[in-house]
Amino acid sequence: MSENNQYTTSKVQAKDFTSGWMIALVLAGMGFSLPIMYLGAEIALSVGLKEALIAYSISTMILTVLCIATTIVGNRSRLSTYMILRFPFGEQGAKIINFIIGLILLGWFSVALELLAQAIQATGLLVFDTAFPLWSIVVFTSIFITVTTIYGIRSLEKLANIAVPLLTVFLGYATYKALGQSTVVTNLWDYAPDPNNGMSLFDATSVLIGSSILVPILMADFSRFIYNDKQSLIAVLGIIIGTPLFLIISAITAIKTGEVDIIKIMNSLGLILPAFVLLFVSTWVTNASNLYSTVLTFSTVETTWKFSTMCIVTSVLGTLLALFQFSDYLFDFLDILGVFTPSISAIYLLDFFWLKKQQYDLAEIQPWGIKGLISWGISSTIALCTYFEVFQLTHAHFLDSFLIAGACYYLLNKKS
Repeated sequence: MSENNQYTTSKVQAKDFTSGWMIALVLAGMGFSLPIMYLGAEIALSVGLKEALIAYSISTMILTVLCIATTIVGNRSRLSTYMILRFPFGEQGAKIINFIIGLILLGWFSVALELLAQAIQATGLLVFDTAFPLWSIVVFTSIFITVTTIYGIRSLEKLANIAVPLLTVFLGYATYKALGQSTVVTNLWDYAPDPNNGMSLFDATSVLIGSSILVPILMADFSRFIYNDKQSLIAVLGIIIGTPLFLIISAITAIKTGEVDIIKIMNSLGLILPAFVLLFVSTWVTNASNLYSTVLTFSTVETTWKFSTMCIVTSVLGTLLALFQFSDYLFDFLDILGVFTPSISAIYLLDFFWLKKQQYDLAEIQPWGIKGLISWGISSTIALCTYFEVFQLTHAHFLDSFLIAGACYYLLNKKS
């Protein structure tokens, strides 16, 4: 890929095409972060290993189906997600959608920043018997990530290609060590969670879908660089294999140790220092990428700011959220994602495969895509009502959002 040409508003040229296997590694690395591992551990301790595995399987299946469809859109159109969204939502309407996506990415940056700071604090306390103030770690880590995002994002991507495989092998060893006793597997399977935890299998599945629902929407940003359809489908293996693998590892180690905090888990296994180093590098790279994506998304809304200025402002906002402990609202945040974002995928899939017949003409972009915005607004409102249980349709608000958006967009464009 050309380092200076991200093809933000134009089609990717053949000279910058790449392999689906390379993109699969990148996508697998996206699931290898502290928030995802925290999520896997929390769900396993809340519903038990049996139901956790069911939730992992259902959520992965749903996301895989969506990713297969959206990766084909990106591969055949060769356009970025931002450009694709301009067809159903219009040039100005796409800015509204991008603003929503930017807020979601900002939330993820905040959560990862806070969890990384907590990991640093826990390591300092366990290894050096020193308790650094959490707020100072959050601020210092944010500055560190912001500077490397502005000046070193390309080098970080290369570092990720080394860190992710190493961390995978290491966590595999940690899991093997946790399963060292012959009775452990039976104990894991028979683990009985607290019945008062308030989380059901459906809740767990909803949270997992919410955690990754942006991936199908943003798949075009990756698949537009891949050689062909077949290679782009190979890239989806990063979703099918990567995220469930890390969720399962975090589930097993959490149930074995009774801990959600990955640093405390590794400390109980006698692996705290290598775990901290690898997790620090992995989360540093992942969150720098989060910040980079957030800045690019907000830059499509506010086009007059320099990249560095937008990066600093965005980082400050994310840091403030982390200081106010935004991660405490992680599950609620992920549930809300299931209200507002699935409809975006439904609308642009229908627009590409049905309305545009898989052919985008940049000259056809309108200032406002009224039908797309109306469909998104109606589906989000109804899904919000089902989320707060004002009434119920399918009993899955993310599915309500997707189906209603598709139905509305179809009906509004039927005569066309």
